[in-house]
Amino acid sequence: MENKTTTKVESICYHCGVQFDDNQITLDDHVFCCNGCSTVYELLKDNNLCTYYDLNDNAGISLKSKNFEGKFDYLSSSEISDKLLDFKSDTIQKVTLYIPGIHCSSCVWLLENFPKIKAGVFNSRLNFVKKTLSLTFDPSQTNLKELVELLATLGYEPFISYEDNNSGQQPTKTDNHLIRQIAVVGFCMGNIMLLSFPEYFNIQNSGDSKYQLFFLYLNFILAIPVYFYGGWDYLKGSLISLRTLVKKETTVLSIDLPIAIGITALFVRSLYETFANQSAGYWDSLAGLVFFLLVGKWVQKKTFEFLTFERTFKSYFPLAVFVKNKKAYHNIAELSEKDIILIKNEEIIPADGVISKGIAHIDYSFVTGESELTKLLPGDGVFAGGRQLGEAIEITVSKKVDNSYLTQLWNDAAFKKSKKEDDTKLSQGFIKYFTLITLGIALVTGIYWYNVNPSLIWPSVTAVLMVACPCALTLSMPFTMGTVMGILGKNKFFIRSQEVIQKLQEIDDVVFDKTGTLTSAKNSEVLFYSDNQDYNSEIFSLVSQSSHPLSKAVCTYFGGNATKLEVTDFQEFHGEGISGKCNNQYIKIGTADFCNTSKSLIRPKGKVYVAIDGFYQGCFEINTSKRKGAKGLLYSFKANYNIHLLSGDNDSDKMKFAGPFGDSMHFGQKPEEKLKFINTLNQEGKNVLMIGDGLNDAGALQKSQVGIVISEDTNRFSPACDAILDASVFDKLVDYLKFGKAAINIVKLSFLLSVVYNVIGIGWAVTGSLSPVLAAIFMPLSSISVVLFSVGITYLYAYHKNLLNTKSWT
Repeated sequence: MENKTTTKVESICYHCGVQFDDNQITLDDHVFCCNGCSTVYELLKDNNLCTYYDLNDNAGISLKSKNFEGKFDYLSSSEISDKLLDFKSDTIQKVTLYIPGIHCSSCVWLLENFPKIKAGVFNSRLNFVKKTLSLTFDPSQTNLKELVELLATLGYEPFISYEDNNSGQQPTKTDNHLIRQIAVVGFCMGNIMLLSFPEYFNIQNSGDSKYQLFFLYLNFILAIPVYFYGGWDYLKGSLISLRTLVKKETTVLSIDLPIAIGITALFVRSLYETFANQSAGYWDSLAGLVFFLLVGKWVQKKTFEFLTFERTFKSYFPLAVFVKNKKAYHNIAELSEKDIILIKNEEIIPADGVISKGIAHIDYSFVTGESELTKLLPGDGVFAGGRQLGEAIEITVSKKVDNSYLTQLWNDAAFKKSKKEDDTKLSQGFIKYFTLITLGIALVTGIYWYNVNPSLIWPSVTAVLMVACPCALTLSMPFTMGTVMGILGKNKFFIRSQEVIQKLQEIDDVVFDKTGTLTSAKNSEVLFYSDNQDYNSEIFSLVSQSSHPLSKAVCTYFGGNATKLEVTDFQEFHGEGISGKCNNQYIKIGTADFCNTSKSLIRPKGKVYVAIDGFYQGCFEINTSKRKGAKGLLYSFKANYNIHLLSGDNDSDKMKFAGPFGDSMHFGQKPEEKLKFINTLNQEGKNVLMIGDGLNDAGALQKSQVGIVISEDTNRFSPACDAILDASVFDKLVDYLKFGKAAINIVKLSFLLSVVYNVIGIGWAVTGSLSPVLAAIFMPLSSISVVLFSVGITYLYAYHKNLLNTKSWT
């Protein structure tokens, strides 16, 4: 640490910008109002993060008189900190903190770089809109108390409340910055216009000339806060854009740049007119322009807040879990504390709780990215997002399902497809050059009027810069796709992100899994061929550990005619079968090869074989029924795509699906063979849609361009999938895909509408007959109108296709 010197002069703190005349601290030719601010500067300097100050001058928050000593000691208590943590293990912990002090781009930059400041922090993710910071850290190097204290020292003290953390709701803090800007600029605009009345009515009185000159200078004084305070966001955004362009960190100019140039041109020209020619200039136009820009921004903000939907967990996942104390399946969003839930092999744990029965082997890769298993015994705590691998366990819920936690996990970058999502953004190419095109048109307009009528240079150039608006292009896509996702979610089709909707329009081949996808375990006909019925309870107990459709069919077959026994050493082998110990006997249930069944004992329609202690004990024939609407759905897909069937079962159901699939059916496929098939299609340049139940399809779902998992009364799905479809609406999948295609066309139509607006608006501005003030009014109205158009047409189309007439909307 460098030496600090203390002097007493009036200064502005380099960190927080507070003006003070108290004892100041000098460090590296910078002055600071307190030890807190100087400490933050030293932290940033030691970690090469002083770029923080390049993003915004005086970017920090004042830390004067802050004293955190002892304030956060309560976080040392494991009983308290455990309630705040999203996840906890010996090597990794996760926490989400609400930070109301986040206010600008510097805050975003600093907090995203938090791992560089604090050793032991693996990852830092900031949600600027919600003002939440998600931290992943190593508990052997740091702890929650140290992290909170450091955040408070940096000026980002978290608001910690167990009640708010537990409910998933954070306190709100109204940002009045925009309102203050509007108030200040509105006051200045009104007075500038009042003082400009003599100019408006061309009142020339030599006796009052000194007063007119006074009013002229007063207009200049009133224009200073209009330009530097009201227009500061546009000026700052353009400066940052130019700085990043010079540093070659980007090739795209900010859309704030034309607006900043426009108001700067008016300001500079008015300065010249006022002090050189002692004429009115354009102070009233400048004030009116900035005022209507700010009002337009506020109207946009409120309109978009009204349209924006929050994708809650309840509407996102149609997953259910068996609640033992209620003896029924319930939507996971309806779980309450003290509920006892049954989690079978490979099912996702939907809520934090305590293991009440069974031995858990939890795979937390969904949470941490690491696939190491954690063994837990009754009485141990377990976190939402873990996947049980082994015997069925019972968990007593200790915390209600969070409204966004598993959604956040599902959207984690670790589960994104390798294909660049930017390739699917329709507006990317146009937006990239929009600012340059606008500046070019403004330059040509200025040159033209310079030679024809110089008095129209400033109004015409400024109007061009004001009226040009790419906002509609950038907003129509997210709002249209967001609306589509909301409508589909209400219809039980849950999509990970808007890019998935776009990728669905590029599909060439569709690959279907059979069991649990095209067929349903419900109402299946089950026949059991065995000479020994003494092991019914053991077989029933073992299959009840699994959520595979065939296991569920066998489990239903025994019903209440068998006793459930304790199972140990349970294992499930994808595409082969299950095994475990029950009543001191080793049982294997699955394919004939898995159970080492003699060829003479294999039945043509046999699907599930049983071996106990190495000896064949019987065979189940399961005549699964086609899922409702599957036939019509397959022929609809066949009319538009190449379709294929992949199944891990034998070919006993071959004739059921020969019609739509023809020769493109492959049975006895292991998970690695399914993956190989998808890779082959990819190598042929095909865009593949994989539809499965998520059991043996994780690899295939990951490698396909889009993966859809069918969900049926279970909270089991693959993190690799891009969408989840409730089994009850399986027959409507083609209609949903057509809706997505229509949404793409709506976006293209809104793009066209935006282009037409810009052509008309810029054309009008070039003539010099459009005032900059009117241009400032039209710009936000264009954004709102295009967004309302795209969202409105989307709802109208959905209504026409009966996608809004569903009980889930009530």
